[in-house]
Amino acid sequence: MHYGKRSIEFEHSLYGHPLEAMASEKDLGVVFSNDLKVRKQCDEAYSKGSQMLGLINRTIQFKNPKVLLLLYKSIVRPHLEYCSAAWSPQYVKDKFLLERVQHQF
Repeated sequence: MHYGKRSIEFEHSLYGHPLEAMASEKDLGVVFSNDLKVRKQCDEAYSKGSQMLGLINRTIQFKNPKVLLLLYKSIVRPHLEYCSAAWSPQYVKDKFLLERVQHQF
């Protein structure tokens, strides 16, 4: 993987076999793309948050607002905020995607 604006035209090889450049890499649960955009990380956080909301909706029958808020803060929000200092979304569409989970709640 190469980070930067300019593409380097160097072909890396290992024991004579060329290595392919990857478009994204997941490290410590955070997806980094080669252009340093966080769209894939936002998609994964949105997906996990939505899954957890669905789990809460299916399993909790008595919908007490205090209990639901506690469940949201303990189960859903960690997926949306995990390592957010490293991948903080800059584009409005990425922010709206994450806020959609909050609106669904």
